[in-house]
Amino acid sequence: MPKIAMPLREADRSRIIEMAWEDRTPFEAIATTYGLSEAAVIRLMRLSLQPGSFRLWRQRVSGRKTKHRRLRNPDVDRAYCPSQYKHR
Repeated sequence: MPKIAMPLREADRSRIIEMAWEDRTPFEAIATTYGLSEAAVIRLMRLSLQPGSFRLWRQRVSGRKTKHRRLRNPDVDRAYCPSQYKHR
């Protein structure tokens, strides 16, 4: 199993989990931001989530076009919805 390269701060760990759950954030965005491969993110999720939650997450992201940049429409070059982080 791939190892997580560095100890993560709790805030970083929480953000990675949040990014992994987001439908439109590809694994490549997590790799760019935190240096974790898809396999390392899967391991982090396995260690962080309850077994049922992990299974639901894996089922949700497996083969999802928006989670893998190579499967996405090339016209989509962002990691998240433009209105996602705007204050309301």
